[in-house]
Amino acid sequence: MTTFSFPVAPSAINSFAIAVLPRVDSMVAVLYFALFAMSFDFISGYTGYLSFGHAAFYGTGAYAVILIANGKVPLLPAGTPFMVSLLVAAVLAGLLAVVIGLVSFRLSGVYFAMITLGFAQVLYVFVRGWDYVASNPRDGPAVGSTHPEGFEIGIPFVDQLTLAIGTFSGDTVVVLGHELGTYTVSFYMVGLVALVSYFAMQRVIHSPFGRVMIAIRENEERAAAIGYDTFRYKLGAFVISGFFGGVAGALYAGFSRSVTPESTFYFLTTGDALLASIIGGFGTLAGPLYGHLFDHSIREFLSNTGQGGGLLPFLRETLPEGVLTADIVGGLTVEGFIGAALNGHASLYVGIVFVLFVLYVPSGLLGTLRNYLGGSVSERLPAKLWGER
Repeated sequence: MTTFSFPVAPSAINSFAIAVLPRVDSMVAVLYFALFAMSFDFISGYTGYLSFGHAAFYGTGAYAVILIANGKVPLLPAGTPFMVSLLVAAVLAGLLAVVIGLVSFRLSGVYFAMITLGFAQVLYVFVRGWDYVASNPRDGPAVGSTHPEGFEIGIPFVDQLTLAIGTFSGDTVVVLGHELGTYTVSFYMVGLVALVSYFAMQRVIHSPFGRVMIAIRENEERAAAIGYDTFRYKLGAFVISGFFGGVAGALYAGFSRSVTPESTFYFLTTGDALLASIIGGFGTLAGPLYGHLFDHSIREFLSNTGQGGGLLPFLRETLPEGVLTADIVGGLTVEGFIGAALNGHASLYVGIVFVLFVLYVPSGLLGTLRNYLGGSVSERLPAKLWGER
């Protein structure tokens, strides 16, 4: 009998896994922002029109949920179920997409991108000075005392089919003798909404409507020449994209129970979605999820404190004390050098990774995998692993 031995101790493997993998609370943020990035890719990756102002829809969804919870939206009391608030927020974001799209789609290329960015910046400046949303609108609104309980995902008014999400106000559930904490419950419930939204967008993409979207991306003039009203198709895709961007914003507000102009309407929010789409793969829909997970994992791994474990805590656990305290030059130790290199510089390393992806992996993670397999990952990967049947 042949036996195999592993030179790496199980404790070292566990430490490495903790250092590399994000924590559950971080994964909740990955899920709702990945949904926003997928909504961005829905319009930008499948029609070729870059929506640099996509944060307008994310912010609309987030602010709508908080305002409804605080009883500041007419006809919707503070006790409105979260799923109803989420739907209302998404519809408002879709209506905003109609207004922006009617103006923006009269332009193309960089002009379209810049006019959508202009709309988002106008909204950003507006909400920062709108006293109705909060006493200090620059800090953004938060859920007040009128809605102390957590927001619930599920079927409204059916307690057995709803679970609360939130950092401190979520539910805990006992499954097979194991208690799932508030973060774990939030992860599954937010993930459920994100998954349903993903399948809905995927269904649209694989419909005749989606085929016209791709035709517009490949050659809009030819699509118009064979009889398609490209303006209507682009506007429809933009509204669908805005709708699901609003869903993502609503999930963010429901989990965090507070929002700020910088975390919602600011143009860098769209920039993060663009980064996730490029790393994951434009025109793949699921790619932005992997792209944002990759981005978030790097930021945590290279952070000084190591919220998801991190490089520095991992080295402290695995390297001998003598190595960490060894002097490099001028009293600077190995541990001090690593700390100085990581402290506040995670974005620098993410930027370097982004440049490398643009240069050497232009199709992104999922796009490159699809090109290698020669088709859809869900169809081709099993055949690649187990052989053609």
